[in-house]
Amino acid sequence: MSENRRIIIFDTTLRDGEQSPGASMNLREKLEIAQALDDLGVDVIEAGFPIASPGDFEAVGEIAQTIHGATICGLARCNDRDIDRAWEALKNASHPRIHVFLATSAIHREFKLKMNQEEIVERAVAGVTRALNYCDDVEFSPEDAARTERDFLCRVVEAAIDAGATTVNIPDTVGYAIPEQMGQVIATLVDRVPNIDKAVISVHCHNDLGLAVANSLAAVQNGASQIECTINGIGERAGNCSLEEAVMTLRTRHDVYQCETGITTQRLVPTSRLVSSITGLHVQRNKAVVGRNAFAHEAGIHQDGMLKERTTYEIMCPEDVGFAKTDLVLGKHSGRAALADRARALGYHLTGEQLQTVFDEFKRLADKKKEIYDGDISAIIDQQLHGLPDAEWTLVNYHVQSRSDQAPLVRLTLRRGDEELTAESDRGDGPIDAAFWACEKITGVEVVCKDFQARSATIGRDALGEASIEVEHKGRTYRGRGVSTDTVEATVLALLNAVNRIAMAK
Repeated sequence: MSENRRIIIFDTTLRDGEQSPGASMNLREKLEIAQALDDLGVDVIEAGFPIASPGDFEAVGEIAQTIHGATICGLARCNDRDIDRAWEALKNASHPRIHVFLATSAIHREFKLKMNQEEIVERAVAGVTRALNYCDDVEFSPEDAARTERDFLCRVVEAAIDAGATTVNIPDTVGYAIPEQMGQVIATLVDRVPNIDKAVISVHCHNDLGLAVANSLAAVQNGASQIECTINGIGERAGNCSLEEAVMTLRTRHDVYQCETGITTQRLVPTSRLVSSITGLHVQRNKAVVGRNAFAHEAGIHQDGMLKERTTYEIMCPEDVGFAKTDLVLGKHSGRAALADRARALGYHLTGEQLQTVFDEFKRLADKKKEIYDGDISAIIDQQLHGLPDAEWTLVNYHVQSRSDQAPLVRLTLRRGDEELTAESDRGDGPIDAAFWACEKITGVEVVCKDFQARSATIGRDALGEASIEVEHKGRTYRGRGVSTDTVEATVLALLNAVNRIAMAK
């Protein structure tokens, strides 16, 4: 491979990533992530599947009009209705791409599509041809390519390129491949498809066996020039190839891959935190590159080595991926300009109105805490930006009475419009459970708690507490998030956030 080959980074956080259970996003959240991806330097943003729902269609359309750096891509099956709908959403994009797909493996042909090989080729060509009537940038994916017979895969890819596909994507749809196999698939296409040089070879790997990044890199070594991935590796089932891991491997092991990307790596951690906050999918502490422990050293031998020479135990600089070497500490005397500057450094784009709201909350927190750290600032901004606008229910106050030898008592007062409603509950096995019952009494919204997590945003006994919950209501999953120095209050705010999402959905 030639030195410094450019690898295209295709991000599908807003499409495949959103398919993670409980990770659905509203329009404003999708726009915020799209802006962050553009700032990150992603080449292609797959904004959604326009035919899937009115919400997806609207999101793709808004992102297409708003983002002018990256190529904006919409997914479509190989049928006229999907493709027409995709173009309707993408038509105002500065750089639009239609991504058409059709399953090709024997198991999909027999059990899902009920089509033979000839029909598959004909449908694939028709899909690419129709998409080309709308724009010059068309990507074709033979779904489940990793389990498709090699001869047939070569035939379909050749036909798609002949029809005008500018990118051919080879998906390991179910995460079944291993690196050697994935590399061989790409090598076979390079060797046996006569027109392969007329299209970019892409790869889209799932992580069911934990091999998505390894399989993607094996594809690159054998000729692929585009990696399809997601922030934090989110996606359906076990997720997708992790963008941050693939990018930093290419950068750190340039001696092996001799490739580069256009990613501004210092934006990896801020983007990771943003996606985690919006989706409610927490990043595990030991996650490669962006996890909280990725550059932490506790073992004495490691600490001794680090003090003598950083590279003894670190192969990347934390600053290169966006970790701050030290937190900038702000206090109650800090001004709006200092807060705005730190927000920008943490990856947030705040309007004047948003900055004022965040600043007001920052001042309230500064009266409670002596020092405010980056994690506190991120928590405040996330709470203000990702709380629902015009929330139906807001918290007025609450009172908790709890002892080890008696049932807890919670008195909760909520506001809806100009009306304040109060309810008490002594049900449940603790104050959190009692708060759930009290909230149900007032709102009339019955939920089943499927997941509850509470953690500190920063260090110290006075750190902000972040509560995240996932609830089920009438068969649908909703998530909520709350932030406060009081974890009970943070939990109530998270519950109200979820209840307001339910109200908005109705």
